[in-house]
Amino acid sequence: MSEQLRIFYYALWILHPLLQMGIAAFMIRRGLLRNFKFFFAYIATQILTFGVMFPAYFWRGYTSFFYLYWVCNAISVTCGFLVIHEVFVDVFRVFHTLRDLGTVLFKWAGLVMLLVAAVGSVSTNNSQVAPWMQAIITSQRCVRMIQVGMVLFLLFFAHYVGVSRKQHSFGIALGFGSFAVFELVLISSWMGNHLGGPWMSIVNMVAYNGSLILWLGYVAVKRPARDASRSLLQTQRWEQSLSDIHNPVSANSLIPMFEGMVDRALSRTQPAPAPERAAASAAAGSSDAVSFISAAIRATAKKL
Repeated sequence: MSEQLRIFYYALWILHPLLQMGIAAFMIRRGLLRNFKFFFAYIATQILTFGVMFPAYFWRGYTSFFYLYWVCNAISVTCGFLVIHEVFVDVFRVFHTLRDLGTVLFKWAGLVMLLVAAVGSVSTNNSQVAPWMQAIITSQRCVRMIQVGMVLFLLFFAHYVGVSRKQHSFGIALGFGSFAVFELVLISSWMGNHLGGPWMSIVNMVAYNGSLILWLGYVAVKRPARDASRSLLQTQRWEQSLSDIHNPVSANSLIPMFEGMVDRALSRTQPAPAPERAAASAAAGSSDAVSFISAAIRATAKKL
């Protein structure tokens, strides 16, 4: 790496904590810690990571920097996965059943990711990469793929869940997803020998700074909680269907069936407007008969 590229690389690296401290300050000012505590923890962890790794890069030698890098990378991957779940919970905050289903799916996704990382670390035959390093790399790629999928989900299904593109959760997901796309493309280019190591690091730094600037813009401006103009009838039907599956009506209960029968009978025997008193008397008698039948059915149902 030439001297000019090295200075540019250091400048991009030093810019990280400056932008991250701005993000943390605006999150505290806007009161976003309650809904995005894991994202705030991710930002705080990145600031501490810079405070540890930057001095180690110059003063403590390659070995210390090497192990610190992988430890910090593992922490970053864990926080990134938790932030994905946090964004999902915020998107489905008003749909409790869908949110609970998503939480279960995320737990299974985390378990599968750990299993894939463990299998990949055991089955690797690369003598230059230790098994624990391979596990971290595999987990990182899995998290990046999930982040890309989260952004695509918000882009295509924002209309159904009432998510605005000005919403904080959308901005957080967009920052992670865009950086994940760049990182996955860089990894593919590096493995195909299309991009060298120095340029790969610089492009990666630029992409991450772009995500930080995006996050800073989203947290600096007060955003709407949800898009109130969207119609959520279809999503509410999904919510109701899942709720019915989760809490089914007992098969031994006959009261709902009898109540439906009585309601239909009442709707059919409403008195039509007529001047004759005989018609009114007939309608009243019919209504009394239906009321008597309804009471008798309810009493029989309670005995059952």
